[in-house]
Amino acid sequence: MAEISILKRPRGEASQTQRKFFKKTARGRVVKVLRECYLRDDVGCGIEQCTLCESHRGSRPPISGGGGHNVYSQNHYILPEANTFLQQMDLLESPSFSPAVIVLQTVLEEIRSRSLPLFNRINALMKGEEKKVWVFHNDFMRDTAVLGHENGSLAERHSAGIRKAVAWYNHHLQQTIRSHKVPTIVLITDDTEQENRAKEDGLTYTSIRTYIEGLQDNTNLLDILVDHGDGAKESAPGQKNPTLYPEYWPTAKLTAGVKSGELHQGHFNPNQYNYLEGNVTVPSFPKPLLLIGRENMNRSVQGDVVAVQVLPESEWRAPRNEVVDQDMALQNDDADNSIEGGETEDAEAKLSKKDKQGSSPKEFNPMEKQPTGRVVGIIKRNWRPYVCHIDRTSLTSSASTSIAQQTVFATPVDRRLPRIRIRTRQAPSLLEQKILVSIDRWEKTSRYPEGHFVRTLGKVESKEAELESLLLEYDVAYRPFGKAILACLPAEGDNWVVPPKDSNSAEWRGREDLRELTICSIDPPGCQDIDDALHARLLPNGNVEAGVHIADVSHFVHPETPMDSEAASRGTTVYMVDKRVDMLPSLLGTNLCSLRPYVERLAFSVFWELDSNAKIVNTRFTKSVIASKAAFTYEEAQLRKDDPNMNDELTVGIRLLNTIAQKLKAARMAAGALNLASPEVKIHLDSSESSDPVDVEQKELRETNSLVEEFMLLANISVAQKIQEAFPHTAVLRRHCAPPKTNFETLQDILVKRKGLSLDVSSSGALAASLDKCIDPDQPSFNTLVRIMATRCMLSAEYFCSGSVSRDTFGHYGLATPIYTHFTSPIRRYADVLAHRQLSAAISYTPLHPVLHSKAHIEQIMGNINRRHRMAQMAGRASVEFYVGLALKARSQRGGVTRQVEEDAYVIRAFRNGISVFVSALGIEGLVTFKHENKYDPNLYTVSLPDGTGKDVTIAVFDKVRVRIEVEKDRNTQRGKVKMTLASPIDSTNL
Repeated sequence: MAEISILKRPRGEASQTQRKFFKKTARGRVVKVLRECYLRDDVGCGIEQCTLCESHRGSRPPISGGGGHNVYSQNHYILPEANTFLQQMDLLESPSFSPAVIVLQTVLEEIRSRSLPLFNRINALMKGEEKKVWVFHNDFMRDTAVLGHENGSLAERHSAGIRKAVAWYNHHLQQTIRSHKVPTIVLITDDTEQENRAKEDGLTYTSIRTYIEGLQDNTNLLDILVDHGDGAKESAPGQKNPTLYPEYWPTAKLTAGVKSGELHQGHFNPNQYNYLEGNVTVPSFPKPLLLIGRENMNRSVQGDVVAVQVLPESEWRAPRNEVVDQDMALQNDDADNSIEGGETEDAEAKLSKKDKQGSSPKEFNPMEKQPTGRVVGIIKRNWRPYVCHIDRTSLTSSASTSIAQQTVFATPVDRRLPRIRIRTRQAPSLLEQKILVSIDRWEKTSRYPEGHFVRTLGKVESKEAELESLLLEYDVAYRPFGKAILACLPAEGDNWVVPPKDSNSAEWRGREDLRELTICSIDPPGCQDIDDALHARLLPNGNVEAGVHIADVSHFVHPETPMDSEAASRGTTVYMVDKRVDMLPSLLGTNLCSLRPYVERLAFSVFWELDSNAKIVNTRFTKSVIASKAAFTYEEAQLRKDDPNMNDELTVGIRLLNTIAQKLKAARMAAGALNLASPEVKIHLDSSESSDPVDVEQKELRETNSLVEEFMLLANISVAQKIQEAFPHTAVLRRHCAPPKTNFETLQDILVKRKGLSLDVSSSGALAASLDKCIDPDQPSFNTLVRIMATRCMLSAEYFCSGSVSRDTFGHYGLATPIYTHFTSPIRRYADVLAHRQLSAAISYTPLHPVLHSKAHIEQIMGNINRRHRMAQMAGRASVEFYVGLALKARSQRGGVTRQVEEDAYVIRAFRNGISVFVSALGIEGLVTFKHENKYDPNLYTVSLPDGTGKDVTIAVFDKVRVRIEVEKDRNTQRGKVKMTLASPIDSTNL
């Protein structure tokens, strides 16, 4: 079987320009692929001085040669091999690296086949304006295409193609540039065989390290350079480095083991309380596989896809009931010799001994017992640049001011990550700086991974550096939109308006004119990206017409454009406390697509006719033009609704919407929807330009919050039904799978033993009913606390393609609906943009773009936006945590007088040496640790502390305590962090 893509050309050239290769289909069949293409003579070289190629340079301007090198002329160009990009991408992206770069099509194809994420980074580099990069399509150029290599390997073809391209450039420039300053083309390669071939061909070549060493002002670049030598410290003569970790199994053995069921594959998640434990969730077990100790975790890093071998059931146990701080256990390790680690070995040996002793049920609650395992291989690394700081203690006193290269520890902000050993010449100047570090390798003979410095972010605790580090920690794409993306916006810019209806413009084609409807929006204070508005009115037959009107973003964002690709990559807008990282350029988000009052806007509208019981009589969808009559905050809408003296059309509409919303919510709850809880706080910022936080309080939720939520849910459900009917195999939907009942076992056990309450988890409806009964008259916050803990037992909701999973798994557990999607926020969520396009096609307004007929394409997008959504949530929470710390610090120092901040808190988890508490007034959690171990009962979830008089005070989960709150610099993050100590029933500062 052959797949043929042919561009016509003389038959005599067929044997030379045909390319054959084999690929595996989705069903596992191997097919032969035959591809043919034109060979051209008009592919531009991209060199600025070349006049011959002026007419076929395309849309990208030519590049000028780089300078500042001690060996090569002021006018030279580098041409890197694929491995240079694969290994040194941080270097090539660095602002300090400025030579002109020629990227061959051959190289791009190889990179695409080996690393798609890296291919995307190179594409971004080529599209940016900061670098001088030219893509030369050597496979389409008659003089550079490698022909007649059917019998050679793909690697040999690439190697020959690169040398042939360099030779062509040399000849071409000699012919076209009539001066003695002909540019030099420098092949960058670290491959010995390629160097030998290049030498035979008379080409100019060098290694990447030699090239960097010849650059002027290269100190920073030498630090970024990845050294792929032996990662472990060299042993003394006649000695071998000890093996600290097991050897990984070969790839073929891993694949076979996963396929046979001998091994289990999943993502590695470190324990946030104990750096010597981690877990891997796999489908074959109801509970995650527990990994205990460094050896069993075997060099796994947060997010890695690992292969795990399950240990015998006799070795299964529960996670440790103790907080184990990496900072304390590793404080005396030597960065320059990670093989030795006396302090570390002593700490881990003690814990290992406890683990063995802890196999008795007396030491852990049998309810928490998990299967255990060990990592035998890495399926896919999740390494990326990490935000770190230099550990001052890893510098020797003599090297604290030296500019010589030295090995130091870089401590990641994320405490779940191991420390990274880097070699740098800038260690003294990097102290007290936030820096970006990449991991290069982790040898089995090295206690720590090896990495390299990428760049500095700024001084620790400066707001700018901290906010950028938060964005980088959670992989948020925050760079400004490039020219190609901005070129997709309407040429009129801010002056764009909906054209007059009688102008026969494309905007009005097939749209309903809803400008006279009394439509309004209800949003949080300061909202600029208003993507939804509502209306309601009585119909002559006594029923109610309700409408949700959503910004028609898909009118401006077209498929397969640079702006669409960027939105798909970003996936979502990220909301920080005082910053918003937009998915789309602000011209759309805060202006042309924002449903601001008193201006005409394009919308996608959903109408329902509902009877007196809020039952849907009819649903319809239409593209429209609206003119919102008002933009209210939740508080303003609530005041208007509650004011009996206000009876204008807007107020009547809000009351009508609220009445329907209450009935819709009651119906949802009766169907088994969950009313869960998550802590939300409001940060009060200084009104001055500094926008510093001055205080923090819990958010107040009003009736109007629920009003908007109910209609957005109804719109999402209605749209989901429509697009799934129209596109049963490719509909963009969102689901929330039912959690395994084992997820609730610990919470159920705590409720029974501490409060005598039961939790029925047989269905979402049963769970909702039993949560309503979890009440303690003496603790008004108890029910909210239980709901927060129940939320953490849930699985995460996810986007999916309807043809990728069975129909019986479409349901949304939390909302108790059989089908759901996201449609109501296209300004800030890319999934909603796709749903808009599918709904537009479903109502025959526009045809569906071919890419949205591809299940594989939809699946790929869903994977990315699920990840982006999770990261955005975590970034937002981390931002709140950072600003809560600043606000509490400001509160404690208000008026120039330092005060202690104390709040009531509730115990949500007990350890042998600490308790985890929730402060309801601030909506934050904290960890109170004790200096020594105490009496701990894992079966009753209690810890007993000495009160100083020879007696013990027992604290249990759900108990109310008083905590003292202060802000101190966190060793990992190097920014202010909330620290809590117990003030009552005893003072834990003395423990």
